[in-house]
Amino acid sequence: MSILEVKDIYFTYPDGDHRKTILNHVSASFDCGKFYTILGSSGCGKTTFLSLISALDKAESGDIYYNGINIKDIGFEKYRRNHVGIVFQNYNLITYMTALENVRIAMGITENDVGGDISSTALELLEKVGIDRTKADRRVTKLSGGEQQRVAIARALSTNADIILADEPTGNLDKKTGRGIVDIFKNLAHDLNKCVIVVTHSEEVARESDEILRLYSHTQSFNFE
Repeated sequence: MSILEVKDIYFTYPDGDHRKTILNHVSASFDCGKFYTILGSSGCGKTTFLSLISALDKAESGDIYYNGINIKDIGFEKYRRNHVGIVFQNYNLITYMTALENVRIAMGITENDVGGDISSTALELLEKVGIDRTKADRRVTKLSGGEQQRVAIARALSTNADIILADEPTGNLDKKTGRGIVDIFKNLAHDLNKCVIVVTHSEEVARESDEILRLYSHTQSFNFE
């Protein structure tokens, strides 16, 4: 059974006197151990889809299942807290905190088992994504963009969620730094058995993934490649 199933999702938003269809009865399924990318032109609904599967927004119709259970029955807040880790394009870190503090605060919210000593586990996660102890103790505003994105990935991992979602995670990074971030996502899927779903506009990033879902603006639906 797939870890995440999306069935017949329909979503619109107001556009003047009418409503514009963004996702037109979209269905898809995702497994652990795989790195997925979602491709599509600007405004086609990629970020909306990510918002729906992360329970940051609600579809007008259709259902989303985690391990066979409708996320409505789990509860959107509980689902976000325990089952998905989200990596934003602009990092969304707490700027007055250090890298270590940003990871620790996420670990304090989840109900999942995150290990015995929170600080030690947080440091291990930061080291796993390339942030050493010296950088872990720095305020995040003193880190480079690539380093902040690595902290955001460690934060997403820190709740021990099965699903890692990322919205244009390489969009603000140079090519070399972006490649390092993509390698981390591949390792999360293949070595840690996470379900990794990345929204991107980059064909190069998509070619590194196990499966590509292309969202077409003229049909507002997926084509799997």
